[in-house]
Amino acid sequence: MKQKISSPHAPAAIGPYSQAVLAGGLLHCSGQIALDPASGQFLQGDVAAQTERVLQNLAAVLAAAGTDLSKVVKCNVYLTTMEHFGPMNEVYGRHFVGDCPPARATVAVAGLPRGALVEIDCVALP
Repeated sequence: MKQKISSPHAPAAIGPYSQAVLAGGLLHCSGQIALDPASGQFLQGDVAAQTERVLQNLAAVLAAAGTDLSKVVKCNVYLTTMEHFGPMNEVYGRHFVGDCPPARATVAVAGLPRGALVEIDCVALP
C-alpha cells in the first residue's frame, strides 16, 4: 500500500509524479529544486541560496507527512558541477545536525530542470 503526500508549502509537482510517497514504512521524497512554492518562480541565486530553498521545500513535504529533517535516512544530491560541493555542503550541514546525519550520495550531472544548480531528494522515517 502506498499513500501520496503533498504540501501547499512546497512547489507543486510539474509532471506525473508526487511530492512524496509513503510506502513500506518509509517516506520517499521527490527531488526538489529552488522553486518558490508561493510564486512558482525559480530562485536565480547561487548554489548556497538554491540549496537553502531546496531544503526548505523538502522540509515542507516532510512536515506534510508528520516528520522532519531529523528523520531523513538518505539523501541524493545532484550538482551541475562539483565546484559547487563546498557551498552546498556548508548549507546542507546546517540543516542536518546531530550525531547521525543521513547517508548521502552527491553526483555531478549534465543538467537539471530550469537551469537549477542543485537538486536534492530524500528518504525519511515517517
